[in-house]
Amino acid sequence: MDLLIRPAEPTEYEALGDITAHAYLQDGLLDFGESDAYLHELRDVAKRAAAAEVLVALRGGELLGGVTFVPSGGPMADIARPGEAEIRMLAVSHRARGQGAGEALVRSCIDRARATEGCVRIVLSTQRTMHSAHRIYERLGFVRTPERDWNPLPHLDDITLLTYELTL
Repeated sequence: MDLLIRPAEPTEYEALGDITAHAYLQDGLLDFGESDAYLHELRDVAKRAAAAEVLVALRGGELLGGVTFVPSGGPMADIARPGEAEIRMLAVSHRARGQGAGEALVRSCIDRARATEGCVRIVLSTQRTMHSAHRIYERLGFVRTPERDWNPLPHLDDITLLTYELTL
């Protein structure tokens, strides 16, 4: 069955929040486990959908994962500058990994960025250990931008997010 990428529906928000939170927890990407404040952000798909575009990947009606596409700034942007779109919170359920859902979600964000008037670049932040995601980004033409790497929690020195960009 083919993958379907489309905007998330409100009835899918809770399930996508669970997939996203579990993906980050199971991959060891949250330092404080269930008490991590960012975990609440990962679960709050309704908040993301109100401020950006949340896309989902489905196969045969099964929700496999999702991503948040921020077309041009706004409250969901972390690093996007004028003329840049941003990809956030890419997550695929563990049982669906390796089936192309992550790449299809990123490709859909690239297509949306190209269709956004005035958008010349798409950017994203990722953690050092997200090697599968790094391979997707690099395969699709993203390049590392170490000069834009940043720390979302300055009081914790060891959390530096790596950045990538794709010029459209």
